[in-house]
Amino acid sequence: MSFFKKLKESISSKTEAVTNKFKEGLAKTRNAFVEKVEDLILRRKKIDEEFYEELEEILIGADVGVNTVMELIDDLRAEVRKQKIEDAAELKPILSEKLVKLLKGDENNSLRVSDNGLTVYLFVGVNGVGKTTTIGKLAHRFKQQGKKVLLAAGDTFRAGAIEQLEVWGQRVGVDVIKQQAGSDPAAVMFDAVQAAKTRGVDILLCDTAGRLQNKVNLMEELNKIYRVINREVPDAPHEVLLVLDATTGQNALSQAKLFGDKTGLTGLVLTKLDGTAKGGIVVAIRQEMNIPVKLVGLGEKMDDLEPFDSEQFVHALFAGLITEETVEEETQA
Repeated sequence: MSFFKKLKESISSKTEAVTNKFKEGLAKTRNAFVEKVEDLILRRKKIDEEFYEELEEILIGADVGVNTVMELIDDLRAEVRKQKIEDAAELKPILSEKLVKLLKGDENNSLRVSDNGLTVYLFVGVNGVGKTTTIGKLAHRFKQQGKKVLLAAGDTFRAGAIEQLEVWGQRVGVDVIKQQAGSDPAAVMFDAVQAAKTRGVDILLCDTAGRLQNKVNLMEELNKIYRVINREVPDAPHEVLLVLDATTGQNALSQAKLFGDKTGLTGLVLTKLDGTAKGGIVVAIRQEMNIPVKLVGLGEKMDDLEPFDSEQFVHALFAGLITEETVEEETQA
């Protein structure tokens, strides 16, 4: 079975609502990226050195990442030589296929869930990336699934952080475990785990202070929080999720690298993907970090947080490249 037939069948098996969310959320990136690629193919038609240089610029402009782009261009050159391709239009399906492979990797993109009752997720990241909002949206998602959810207000330093989480708790209808501003975050986590155990909670979502990566004491504090949780629930936290703002592009990749070195990340959450034309950063992070993207924020509504799916992502992003005609041609080949 060809790549495109598999992709088509995989997409058709998923709900139309999710597909549309991805398409709408990636509209800015798609318009900026796909239109430029289409224009390049129409203008040049012939695959020569200038064609590769322009394609390279387009990919870097979408924040796919310089290292990833260089590898991708080298792969395309090899494929052109191997298949003796002369018409630039024939590169469209090959480009799409290679991007799916870059995003897929070996890891499971789904969130880990405990086999023994309580599941604990720890959220980290700098201020302003949408950590608290992500926690609120995820709490809503779990509650819709019938789970009993509890929130832990571990950001005791930023003014208004506890109140912000409480507002989300009220909106979703879940309790928040907190202490006074300035309290020891590890003590808050201890209280939250005890409360979760006592109340028979399924999911505990833990907020933390938006720490700057170069603040050694804050990183040590994060490790202390991790140890406290792990001591009380031996296999927890089940996920350490770094929340990144997709609109910051390459800066998000820099943050991922710095946090990844120090905090034992298990997954990434990309917020505000709908607000950027640089959605290619998903490819760069996945390729350079080898850490799976677990969730993506595709809008401001409470249910606009979606599990990341590489095929959905590529189908939505490259809708202008993977046309029905291309799929049919490849399927019949």
